[in-house]
Amino acid sequence: MKQAFELIASTDWTTMEPGIHELDGKDIYVNVMERELKQKPDAKLEIHNEHIDIQVLIRGEGGVLRLRASAGSSRSRWANSASRMTSSSSTTCRRPITRCVRGSLRCFSSSDGTPRMVGEGTVRKIIVKVRK
Repeated sequence: MKQAFELIASTDWTTMEPGIHELDGKDIYVNVMERELKQKPDAKLEIHNEHIDIQVLIRGEGGVLRLRASAGSSRSRWANSASRMTSSSSTTCRRPITRCVRGSLRCFSSSDGTPRMVGEGTVRKIIVKVRK
């Protein structure tokens, strides 16, 4: 993890080409992304398997739908949450949003589901993947 945070702090992410950049093979790598933000009903949940994600917003602004499993939750419960998030129900659309601005950092492990960023426009972000 120390190596990942050193990479985050020492790199100019505004000029790096989008794509996958390996630091330590498949054990530590970064995905530099420029993406259109999703609308709330289209924000699907990603469930992590092998890596811890460290996500940093480099440019733009958006929000993240708040969702977290309770302690001891099973992966099948996350899958059920993911199914609910992908529906266009009004419940999905009313989920609270955590605002993300340039420099925001979020970490997710295999016990977390990662909701997509929502909002208007395009963002540039990095996702540093660290194998557990």
